[in-house]
Amino acid sequence: MASDSGHDDAQYLAGSTVRIAILRALDRKPRRPAALTDAVDATRTTVQRILAGFRERRWVVKRDGAYHVTPTGERVHGAYEDLLSEIDRADRYGRFAADLERAGADFPAAGLETGDLTAATDRDPLAALDRVVELIRTWRGSDVRAVSPIVTSQYNEAAGAALDAGAEIELIIDREVLETSLAEFGPATDRALSDGNTTVSVSSDPIEYGLFRYDDVACVVAYDEHNNPRCVFESTDETVVQWVDERFETLTEQAVPLSAVVQESSATRE
Repeated sequence: MASDSGHDDAQYLAGSTVRIAILRALDRKPRRPAALTDAVDATRTTVQRILAGFRERRWVVKRDGAYHVTPTGERVHGAYEDLLSEIDRADRYGRFAADLERAGADFPAAGLETGDLTAATDRDPLAALDRVVELIRTWRGSDVRAVSPIVTSQYNEAAGAALDAGAEIELIIDREVLETSLAEFGPATDRALSDGNTTVSVSSDPIEYGLFRYDDVACVVAYDEHNNPRCVFESTDETVVQWVDERFETLTEQAVPLSAVVQESSATRE
C-alpha cells in the first residue's frame, strides 16, 4: 500500500504540467536551468522552484551546474508515463470493456494490452457494423467459429459470399435471433439447414456479445442495450484467443442444433 507521502508526491507531480515537462526533459538529458526555461516555456523563477522540489524528493541532483535525473526520478517519470498510457487506453477501450461487463462476459483485463479496436462514433455510427461485415468477407476458405446476438441482411450476404468461397462456418445464435431469421431471412435460414459447410446451433440463453475465431485471429464484438454493434476488438494475443475459444466451448455445450429447434417449432405450430 502506498504511503501518504507517496500519494502527496504523486499529487505534486501531476498537479502541474510544467513539473511534468521538466522531469520529462531531464529524463532525456541533463540540462541547466536556463535551458529548461527555454525547453518548457516557463519563467526562471518557476523552474528554480520546481527543481528545488525535485531535489527535495531526490528525483534530481545538481552536478557541474546542470541538473541530472536520479534513478528514482527515472522510475517516477517512467511510472507516470505508464499511467498516462494506461489512462489513454482506458479512455479508448472503456466503452468496449463496459459493454462486455454489462453482458457478464468476464473479459480478461490482460487481453486489452494488444489488439485493434473499431468503435462506432457519432460521426460514424456504423463503423463497428461495417467492420464486422468486412471481417466476415475475409472468411473465404477459412474454418470459422462464430457467435452472434443479432442477424442482419449485411451479415447474411457476407456469410453467403464467404461460404461460396469455401468457408466452413460453425455459428451459435439465440432463440430471438432464430425467430428473426425465420420471419425475415427465410432463404438464409434454409441455406443454414442444408449447406454442408454450415453448422448452426441455438442457445437457450440470450446472447449479448459476438465472437469470431478464424485462422489465428480472435474477434469480440460488444453491443449496446439495443443490440447495436458498438465496438469490434481484434487480436491474435493468446489471452484473447484462449478466452474466445473457452466462451465458444461453453456456449456449444448448452446449445441445440438448429434443425432440432426448427422441427420442434414446426411441430408446435401444427
